[in-house]
Amino acid sequence: MLFLCYPKCSTCKKAQAFLDEQNAAYTPRDIKADNPTEAELRLWHAQSGLPLKRFFNTSGLQYKALELAKRLPEMREDEQFALLASDGMLVKRPILVGKGFVLVGFRQPEWEAKLK
Repeated sequence: MLFLCYPKCSTCKKAQAFLDEQNAAYTPRDIKADNPTEAELRLWHAQSGLPLKRFFNTSGLQYKALELAKRLPEMREDEQFALLASDGMLVKRPILVGKGFVLVGFRQPEWEAKLK
């Protein structure tokens, strides 16, 4: 599995500790140093079944500075993907990409269900 996280993020640390407790095999990837590409984001979005807005880190400083709460509803999907791919700090984290699933954000019951 691929585990996209920001090492300084407390939620990412909790998710990583959970994965370690489950003895899950994963490859960590720093979402800031190696942000997802537009192609990856498009694939993960399709696999997740989630609305694209769920991929945005709505509590992040960059999201607020760019006033994306106001701008996103008016942006085309292509523009949103390009924006997400431009800065890993705009992307909701952590993301867990496994065989046949993509989890965005850490919700332990949801992660437990996928790891069984």
